Amino acid sequence: MKLLVTGGAGYVGSVCAAHLLDAGHEVVVLDDLSTGHRDAVPDGATFVEGELGATAGEVLGTGGFDGVLHFAARSLVGESVEHPEKYWAGNVVASFRLLEAVRENAVPRLVFSSTAATYGEPEQVPIPETAPTRPTNPYGASKLAIDHMLTSYANAHGLAATSLRYFNVAGAHVGGTRRLGERHAVETHLIPIVLQVAAGTRDSVSIYGDDWPTPDGSCVRDYIHVDDLADAHLLALEKAVPGRHAVFNLGSGQGFSVREVVEACRAVTGHPIPAVVAPRRAGDPAVLVASSAEATARLGWTPSRTDLHRIVADAWEFAGDR
Repeated sequence: MKLLVTGGAGYVGSVCAAHLLDAGHEVVVLDDLSTGHRDAVPDGATFVEGELGATAGEVLGTGGFDGVLHFAARSLVGESVEHPEKYWAGNVVASFRLLEAVRENAVPRLVFSSTAATYGEPEQVPIPETAPTRPTNPYGASKLAIDHMLTSYANAHGLAATSLRYFNVAGAHVGGTRRLGERHAVETHLIPIVLQVAAGTRDSVSIYGDDWPTPDGSCVRDYIHVDDLADAHLLALEKAVPGRHAVFNLGSGQGFSVREVVEACRAVTGHPIPAVVAPRRAGDPAVLVASSAEATARLGWTPSRTDLHRIVADAWEFAGDR
């Protein structure tokens, strides 16, 4: 298939583009490089630099596209609270323009990089797709708005649409001649932050609260390897049904505490990694773990890289290449 990957110079988008190329697809990457990296675009992909809302129509207008995988987005929760206008414009308005380009050019399928932030603070764990969607910040709200847009386009225009709601993506793609992983200008994810301490670029890692109702008192989260995530995108692309918008949660189905993550990083890197207990952060749930039963049943997807030490080791190998 000929596929457009928006945000394909970013972390998840670049890894997914690499998997698509390995599967024999023709890949065009569209990215404005505001947070992505030109050298993350996999060899073999055609690269177009441009802003999503302004450029997607031009790219799709060249014809012959069989689908879109949509990763391009602003994704910092704190920034979304301080500057919500950036998220309504950069996520919702730009995605609307993309969807219009998809409709006008009769592109039959779209897979969307959504988020577990659409659920807000969950009522039950593991979280199923039927859980209430009550996002607690503009980032999650903007992603949920796009999910609603996809439902309407599927119903009205026959689009085969799939939203994949991730939890905590981690690790790196270390196969082949090029390694692809996380390198954000503003890092907010736990594993790369802990590895920055191991690398000597950060003094310590903060543990936000040690009195949560969990086995060791620190928050528990579900970590999914980025390669497992890419596998799910390929399956979603193949199994998308015209006129239907499907939603799937993607996670490992198991949770690791902050302290367990720090210990795994110590074991992998051989560094002591100082950890400092800090006050709880407002809005942090004690436990976030996904139920991926629907993705297993309907997509045939089962994550295979769920070992925490494997996830950390891949991220550490990528960090060592930088």
